[in-house]
Amino acid sequence: MGRILAIDYGQKRVGIAVTDELRLIANSLDTVHVKDIWDYLKNYLEKEKVDCIVVGEPRDMQNNPSDSSRFVEPFVKKLVKTFPEIKVDRYDERFTSKLAFDAMIEGGLNKKRRADKALVDKISATLLLQTYMSSLK
Repeated sequence: MGRILAIDYGQKRVGIAVTDELRLIANSLDTVHVKDIWDYLKNYLEKEKVDCIVVGEPRDMQNNPSDSSRFVEPFVKKLVKTFPEIKVDRYDERFTSKLAFDAMIEGGLNKKRRADKALVDKISATLLLQTYMSSLK
């Protein structure tokens, strides 16, 4: 069984998380600048077996696509085209950034670390992956 990779796609950075090989635990993997995401994914997918890529679906409070969708949709289309052998799922990413920030506070991180947007993106991707995995059970 291959891993599940989660992507929290933003305008500047992409948070990435991945499961273990048994798909039991969601782990934060990296934060990559948006311009480097394709090279990063190609390199990672050459080394690791991934069966599914989950991409956060930005929605507003009325469950409609949010403004961020205009950046995410072209990415998802290219992802499906570039890696046709890998299943791509979309999953609601509402509140992941807020939950990530709250988790950082609970974890005792100081203001400087909480201001680290790359860390927030990585944690958001991990939360996205955890909630996706929970929905499969």
